[in-house]
Amino acid sequence: MFKTSLKISMLLICLLVVIGCGDEDRGRKEDRISTNKIKTIEAIKNPGSLILYSGRSEKLINPIVEQFKEATGIQVKAKYGKTSEIAALILEEGSNSPADIFFAQDPGGLGAVAKADMFKTLDSSILDKVPSWARSQESLWVGLSGRARTVVYSTENNIFPAELPSSLEGFTDPNWKGRIGWAPNNGSFQAMVTAMRVKWGDEKTRAWLKGIQDNNPTVYLNNTSIVAAAAAGEIDLGFVNHYYLHRFIAEQGEEFGARNHHLNSSDVGTVILVAGAGILNTSKNEENAKKFLNFMLSTVAQQYFTSQSYEYPLVDGVKTNPRLTPLDEINKPSIDMASFDDLDGTVELFRELGITP
Repeated sequence: MFKTSLKISMLLICLLVVIGCGDEDRGRKEDRISTNKIKTIEAIKNPGSLILYSGRSEKLINPIVEQFKEATGIQVKAKYGKTSEIAALILEEGSNSPADIFFAQDPGGLGAVAKADMFKTLDSSILDKVPSWARSQESLWVGLSGRARTVVYSTENNIFPAELPSSLEGFTDPNWKGRIGWAPNNGSFQAMVTAMRVKWGDEKTRAWLKGIQDNNPTVYLNNTSIVAAAAAGEIDLGFVNHYYLHRFIAEQGEEFGARNHHLNSSDVGTVILVAGAGILNTSKNEENAKKFLNFMLSTVAQQYFTSQSYEYPLVDGVKTNPRLTPLDEINKPSIDMASFDDLDGTVELFRELGITP
């Protein structure tokens, strides 16, 4: 009888121990679940930050950056400046750069940073959203919008497209002396000349620049000034990006005294430059940087670029602004955007010719 009671007591003790252990395991599991929930909630409450170095203007980029912040909750600290200046800053900062993203106005700035091996390799899920010509062949940066080089001409001065040369070479003709405007300090113009060097070689490019110099071009600060000068009749034509004209027309109406002309030959005067971005290898917020690139390649952002700034979207399914000449109707040259990396060589050529200080 005593043995039976002892066995029963032992069984009860074991049962209580098992139950207690089960409660403890459940408690630990519940603690883990609670901890994970807390981490998830904290991640939602504090999605982190992003440091953006932008070679594109604050006026243009800030509205879409604000939309990114609202959509993700990620706090963005941005530094704005000219693409060449921002690229130089990144190279100077080197491994100490706090930037996560470099958003450049043209492939020249991107190429300079890529050449210094300062970009991370991007995921194919990001790169594959744009055509192969609009991204780094080494997967270091991706194009976010397209900008066509074009000739703006003065309707105020009764200039007609039929009068214009079919290629850039024709503008060295003395017939155009005193009639041309250019902005050699502008990054996009320098990117176009870099493309010339790739396609033509340095000697032919030097001859073209000298030929334009001999025609006494009026020097302007930027594309905006050239388009305004053409509309005012100060010049007959100038070398610009396509979208500046459309901004003026949107503000001032169809009577604005200038129009764009896409040259007929597939030379560098019709090159499509990309504005693009890459993630710096010093980035401390890489996942947020990827989110930024994906957002800029979303329908929302691509539609912003084409509807608000009159640039070309690069993602399939986003309609080009109807005011723009479709890309497939522009007789553009085939140039690898990655070949725009020798911006220093272009600047040095300008200095040799006394074009820039």
